[in-house]
Amino acid sequence: MATEEAALVRRCLRGEPEAIRSLVDRFQTEVFSLCVRLLSHRQDAEDVTQEVFLRIFRSLKRWDSARPLKPWIIGITVNRCRTWMSQRARRPELADYLQETVAAPETDDAPELLSEIHAALGRLRPEYREVFVLFHEQGQPYDIIAEAVGRPVGTVKTWLHRARMEVLERLRERGMVSKDEGVRGQGSGVRKQKSEVGGQKSEVREPNVHR
Repeated sequence: MATEEAALVRRCLRGEPEAIRSLVDRFQTEVFSLCVRLLSHRQDAEDVTQEVFLRIFRSLKRWDSARPLKPWIIGITVNRCRTWMSQRARRPELADYLQETVAAPETDDAPELLSEIHAALGRLRPEYREVFVLFHEQGQPYDIIAEAVGRPVGTVKTWLHRARMEVLERLRERGMVSKDEGVRGQGSGVRKQKSEVGGQKSEVREPNVHR
């Protein structure tokens, strides 16, 4: 894979249109999905996705071919989202985003729970939200997340643990869960509650990592 990626990058640097299309096709869905989740707005995500690929092609010559391409691209995506959020004067209402992207869950309480989870994510520190989205919704392993955000794996685990705790605390404050009971009306606990977001499944579980 490393050899294949290096060959693809060399072709892109030579300006071969087919290679450029191949690189975009390989990573576009993942980049756009991550932008949607971090920015909570589809139009912004489309704009930032374009910026990400412009930055990728401008920076390809600086990519270290001894390292995987994917974490490098995810890192650029996260950084562009951070910049976009810092420059954006007003964030759109989360409810508008949910109406556009969230499929209707099956149970009566699931929509309310999903809304509360997304509200909790919106209140997290940016780095906590990034690792939460990358791990739970993008399914990225710790090592790729660590390389993407430029922090050790231990730091990523700590941030993820704190993100989970803050999400759970929000759910407890809103009466969705308690220390002794599971999700209201379901009795199975938050650790088993899954939500469909943009066609992907995410799970909020009690963490095993200690502070």
